[in-house]
Amino acid sequence: MALRLIEVFLPPKDEYRVQQALKDFEVLDIWQERFSKEFIHIKILITSEDTETVLDILNKHISMVEGHRIILLPVVASLPRPEIVNEEMLDNGESQPENNSKAKKGRISRDELYANVEEITSLSYVFVILSLLSSVVAAIGIMQNNVAVIIGAMVIAPLLGPNVALSLATTLGDIDLAKRALKANMTGILTVLSFAALVGYMFKVDPNIPELISRTKVSLGDVILAMAAGSAAALSLTTGVASALIGVMVAVALLPPLVVFGMLMGQGEWQLAMGAMLLVLTNLICINLSGVVTFLAQGIRPRKYGDADRAKKATQIAIVLWTFLLILLVVLIILSQNGWKVHF
Repeated sequence: MALRLIEVFLPPKDEYRVQQALKDFEVLDIWQERFSKEFIHIKILITSEDTETVLDILNKHISMVEGHRIILLPVVASLPRPEIVNEEMLDNGESQPENNSKAKKGRISRDELYANVEEITSLSYVFVILSLLSSVVAAIGIMQNNVAVIIGAMVIAPLLGPNVALSLATTLGDIDLAKRALKANMTGILTVLSFAALVGYMFKVDPNIPELISRTKVSLGDVILAMAAGSAAALSLTTGVASALIGVMVAVALLPPLVVFGMLMGQGEWQLAMGAMLLVLTNLICINLSGVVTFLAQGIRPRKYGDADRAKKATQIAIVLWTFLLILLVVLIILSQNGWKVHF
């Protein structure tokens, strides 16, 4: 059972707001202390499943209080262990909390999810360096036909984060997060492509290397794989199991086809490069489409009612757009498997 501790800081005169907010909500425990004349400190122990509901209720009641602060902390353990009341035993007609948008079982709160996604989407020199280093490792692994080295490059590469962030931004209708995600995504892709094209231009790369040629062909199996990996990425974040992202990075393999695409462009092998580009686009489209669908299925919604319509419209547009592009890619894949080629 995962627990969370919410700490609330606000002026003593507004203490009643917290009591009023939680009067119909049964928390595991609650403490308070006054550590100065200006502020009172309230601690609330809850389960992770109740976190989003409690945060929304508190935000509604004290968001107008000047100088307030709400802090959410994970709880590793609590002794004695708190007793969890069975929800079926409470189904007796008692009053319910005013906000009944309780998170789905096993899902972390919207605010925790947002913080986690922001962390893996942060555009910094570390992000650029990791993108460059993963490109170096991938290029060496591909030229040496070394699967283990290529897998290492997949793990290093930070390209999955911005795409998952874009899916979350679409689901929440968050324009600022979408802009940051797109900026990080484009920066990472351009960094990888630039280095790979330089490698392809400066060094002779054998286009018959098995690990290279395998990433110039796209099949419907790659579409299914990318959809499953994108959904797994979103699910691992919403459930707080971030360690599962390592496996997703390897499964979806965004980096190697991108490096292959750049090296083949540098070599002037345009026909093979188009196959690698199709694989890159397939992965990007499927990750974003399945990510949006998974976030919706997990009940991720904006906190404010005013943002709900905007988020709904953004989600509908995104699903239609990603689905259209996916259908277009599937058609191209089928045509390419039947002997159709692109000529330059």
